[in-house]
Amino acid sequence: MPTPGTLRPPPDRGRTVPPGVLDRAVRDRGGAVRRRRTRHGWRRALRRDWQLYSLAVLPLLFFLVFRYLPMAGNVIAFRRFEPGGSIFGERWVGLRYVRMFLGDPTFWEVFTNTLVLGTLTLLFCFPLPIVLALLLNEVRTRRLKRFVQSVSYLPHFLSIVIVAAMVMQLLSVDGTVNQVVGAFGGEEVPFLQRPEWFWTIYVSSEVWQTVGWGTILYLAALTTIDDDLYEAARIDGANRWRQTWHVTLPGIRPTMVTLLILNIGTFMAVGFEKILLLYNPLTYPTADVISTYLYRMGFESSNFSYAAAIGLFEALIGLVLVLTANTISRRTVGTSLW
Repeated sequence: MPTPGTLRPPPDRGRTVPPGVLDRAVRDRGGAVRRRRTRHGWRRALRRDWQLYSLAVLPLLFFLVFRYLPMAGNVIAFRRFEPGGSIFGERWVGLRYVRMFLGDPTFWEVFTNTLVLGTLTLLFCFPLPIVLALLLNEVRTRRLKRFVQSVSYLPHFLSIVIVAAMVMQLLSVDGTVNQVVGAFGGEEVPFLQRPEWFWTIYVSSEVWQTVGWGTILYLAALTTIDDDLYEAARIDGANRWRQTWHVTLPGIRPTMVTLLILNIGTFMAVGFEKILLLYNPLTYPTADVISTYLYRMGFESSNFSYAAAIGLFEALIGLVLVLTANTISRRTVGTSLW
């Protein structure tokens, strides 16, 4: 019998719980509660804002029907496709078409042209909107600022067919440019028939058409920068260049990084429509890119399996570029798409 005042140990009512089991059970129960709350939260949000979510139905259907379902057709890159037969090809050929374009000298020529045009477009069309936005941000005369914005935006609303027609009219043998060259005693130059001029023509027209429109996002990002930061920089003695470098550019850096990643994602998809309208057999050595080569192989030569293999190769390169750029951006500047 225990003496009065002593504590009696609790009776053994079952097996002793092993160490860690209770903690694990608590964690599992907490996770289940969180998942249930999340599920209920989504249901509550759908019931509350179903009108807003319904607006996303058509865009989702668009991407599903015109972007994701057609991806099933990439299987013909590994099967022999014949017009009039099965849409998924007649028989399996493996990597035959991949080996064909890897050993095709013409493919590597158009691949090089794609890299060069993509690099030139990125080097000129990406930083120039930033420069124009910074310059417009310094303009204090409202009328002048609106005039420059309107003039720089207008080319974006022109059809690519119209832009190509304007370029062809300006650069033809009897066009405006050659008339000016002739007025100064120079010789007429067939710009559109010279392969060495195509890169300059394409990049110049692309800059003229896209730079003004690209400034819209940067001007919107500039309005989000706190004016107190500029005031603090002026108090510290920073001039306009220092304020731009230490306040303005860091303020729009997330927008810059996001647009850079998106531009890198479309690096290989150089403007198909404009090149198709401007190039000709004489300029194939510098103007022919992967997209136009695919068009000729698929629709003119009816070699759809070969074209599908090249298109799949191009898409894989674009995917690798986007993932690489996003990873580098996240690890270096802390900003990324996901």
